[in-house]
Amino acid sequence: MTPFWSNWITATCITLGVLGVALAAGGLEATDGPARLYFTLIASPGTLEMDPYLRISLAVLGAVCVGWSLTLLAAVKAANALTGDAATSVWRLIMVSLITWFAIDSSLSVMIGFVGNAMVNSLFFVALLVPLLRSGVLKTHRASPVHP
Repeated sequence: MTPFWSNWITATCITLGVLGVALAAGGLEATDGPARLYFTLIASPGTLEMDPYLRISLAVLGAVCVGWSLTLLAAVKAANALTGDAATSVWRLIMVSLITWFAIDSSLSVMIGFVGNAMVNSLFFVALLVPLLRSGVLKTHRASPVHP
């Protein structure tokens, strides 16, 4: 993967980590402003009630987003260090993880009335999908034939 695409993925992961921190901040009343802003931006249905169940959900979700962003960065770094089919295999697993997350999170978001969250998911998904498709890392690398 070229430095351009690698930097693109890194910036997307950093953005995901920042979103995670904002969501995790919703775990405490004193720091829940960013989480409240996020819910306002995604135009969530109903009235926002920051009860203990929502606060723990935000704290856990935020922590998972931060952890996921760091794990994805580690996977990208590892894949970039590999070559040939070994690299392709890791890139494909990264792709499967993105598709799995996107399908589950976005479909459930739409079903429960949080279309705005599915739209944010779409932005992250495309931001991560574009470098995987454009860089060619998902293509199988054929070994050169050995000539005597």
